[in-house]
Amino acid sequence: MTDVVMPQMGESIVEGTLTKWLKKPGERIERDEPLFEISTDKVDTEIPSPAAGTLAEILVEEGKTVGINTVVARIDEAGGAAVAAQPAAAAAPAEPPPAPAAAATPAPAAAPPTEPVAVPVVGQAVPPAATAVPAVPPEPADKEPAGPLSPLVRKMARELNLDLTQVKGTGAGGRITKQDVEAYAGAQSQSAAPPSPPAAAPLPPAGQARTRIEPMSAMRIKIAEHMVMSQRTSAHVTTIHRVDMTKVARLRERHKAQFQTAYGFNLTYLPFITRAAVAGLRQYPLLNASLDGQNIVYHNEIHIGIAVALENGLIVPVIRGADEKNVLGLQRSIVDLAARARSRQLKPEEVAGGTFSITNFGSFGSLTGTPVINQPQVAIMGVGTVDKTPVVIDDAIAIRSICHLSLSFDHRLIDGALADQFMTKVKQVLESWSEEVV
Repeated sequence: MTDVVMPQMGESIVEGTLTKWLKKPGERIERDEPLFEISTDKVDTEIPSPAAGTLAEILVEEGKTVGINTVVARIDEAGGAAVAAQPAAAAAPAEPPPAPAAAATPAPAAAPPTEPVAVPVVGQAVPPAATAVPAVPPEPADKEPAGPLSPLVRKMARELNLDLTQVKGTGAGGRITKQDVEAYAGAQSQSAAPPSPPAAAPLPPAGQARTRIEPMSAMRIKIAEHMVMSQRTSAHVTTIHRVDMTKVARLRERHKAQFQTAYGFNLTYLPFITRAAVAGLRQYPLLNASLDGQNIVYHNEIHIGIAVALENGLIVPVIRGADEKNVLGLQRSIVDLAARARSRQLKPEEVAGGTFSITNFGSFGSLTGTPVINQPQVAIMGVGTVDKTPVVIDDAIAIRSICHLSLSFDHRLIDGALADQFMTKVKQVLESWSEEVV
């Protein structure tokens, strides 16, 4: 037997949430084939199997958060032994209880994914979760709802005291969906509710919910915890500098078609800004340091984290040895890391060990921002959009490509003067750019 453990996804990570099993007990799996998905505050990714064989036993159910190196499953490399049953906690009950606040409800193996909870209009306030609710009337033995029922649909039916055999399903194969339950409950409450007093506000249309309740994903919870911890740890201060990117913009315009043809990806402003940040970090190494109690830890290597927006969160993969790469190498690394971050293919070491971070909110049109420091680093640079702007040069109006760069820094270690000296260096490099990009 081979133990499968919860991996450590970064030097500061002590636990992870197992969000989804990709194999069932008894199924064959190959070495390095994706086995399960996990979520931490640094990464949301698939974990490969450490060995080939048969998944013999699942020890940690979906939605549970466990410490690193916890055994979560076992693989029978021989493949011939009897498969152990899942623990009772992992098995899907007929009517699962509501999800805890900090974890997702484990989904039964045969049921479709849990849908966000919506509170339908029933003519009065929904009772608190702790209040006892009547059980769902037993379904007649000779008539069952078409298709499988998700845990969410069963839970809604139980709380609203609905007979699901009376609900018409519009899902695949006649399956009853959350929307079907909401529409049926809304129609029932509208027909049963007494006339509203003239002064009362009108009810929403049948089937329309007043609110929608959706539990935070494990990744969102971890991000929230990490951001609050960072604000509590560091004395955040932000400085903003206006940078003339005209020379970089012209160089980029000349080379971007060549980049697309030769390498298959676009040439953006970000690798230029990263190169300029590297120059600043070399001259002012305190911004590439971290704090350990009352000790300053100077990092001799420059590993720059690049924030990548995901559909449901944010992740910061790291360009290791960023000071050894030119613009082409940096652009290739940025494109590669961003693509694999969005497809959940990052390795644990690719989200660990960053010494400085850059976040490009300008790609969404933002002029500037005040990013939160990515602990245990002491500074993070924010990149605003690059816009053609009228500016005064030698008492004349000129059109220039302007970008606002912000730097959030930890005032426990870095004073405002040093932060502005660093930003001035970055600004000088970008405004006087003269080298080629390869």
